Amino acid sequence: MQQLNQKVTVGLIQRAIDTPDLAHTSRNQNLQATIRDIREAAERGARIICTQELFLAPYFCLEERTECFDLAEPIPGDTTAQLCRLASELQVVIIASLFEKRMAGVYHNTAAVIDADGTLLGIYRKMHIPDDPGYYEKFYFTPGDLGYRVWDTRYGRIAVLICWDQWFPEAARAAALRGAQILFYPTAIGWHDQERDALGEAQFDAWHAVQRGHAVANGMYVCAVNRVGREGELTFWGRSFIFDPFGRELYRAGEAPEIIVHELDLHAIEETRRIWPFLRDRRIDSYAELQQRAID
Repeated sequence: MQQLNQKVTVGLIQRAIDTPDLAHTSRNQNLQATIRDIREAAERGARIICTQELFLAPYFCLEERTECFDLAEPIPGDTTAQLCRLASELQVVIIASLFEKRMAGVYHNTAAVIDADGTLLGIYRKMHIPDDPGYYEKFYFTPGDLGYRVWDTRYGRIAVLICWDQWFPEAARAAALRGAQILFYPTAIGWHDQERDALGEAQFDAWHAVQRGHAVANGMYVCAVNRVGREGELTFWGRSFIFDPFGRELYRAGEAPEIIVHELDLHAIEETRRIWPFLRDRRIDSYAELQQRAID
């Protein structure tokens, strides 16, 4: 039986912040640099384009500083307005990772999803918030309250999770059950100076492996886009990647700024799930214990 050809090209914007010093950073400078990269990705054929996590500023969660809340902005706001116009002009879907100001004292780590006609389809608020040396995100971000969402865009049904979310199989599974074909992870992850020599490659391997598992277990594409460059005591390792539903790595970037553009065949999702029908064989009647924090 002949199958329809359903292909879409994605773009991942792996960048280093232009001015990693918070005192001298320019949100507009970082925005305009990312817009140039989005234009290049579109020229190369990308139709769904995703930024790295919190692309407008240095990774300010290295420290707990109340002045960093000044970096937050409402959604919709000026940044989403500019990106909506850009999406309409280029006829591309844009996923933008932003620091959202919901109200005074309530801030979120949020991804805005903009369709190819310039419509702001909605937002995803990061659900899992870490608190580790150099990643003091609980100081800044209220946990997400919108659940796990998917969007029907012009070029495919997508879901977005953010960085620390990528360690949790439940989040990826929820996206798959809602019908996501491609799962995007805007990310800011790197090596801490005190850990790199002993754990550096092991940390990368764990990050890489867990997301490969999401692709395999859910039979969908997984695209992770990381930042690069040194900020404070962190060196962001880049190495953005794309896995297909069979767990094959289609592309891996290096540790320098790069605009990744790669074509995906959405029909592979159907083909893979016929061979590995994990979603069919789930024993949902046996999973009640998963709603408990721990099982004694």
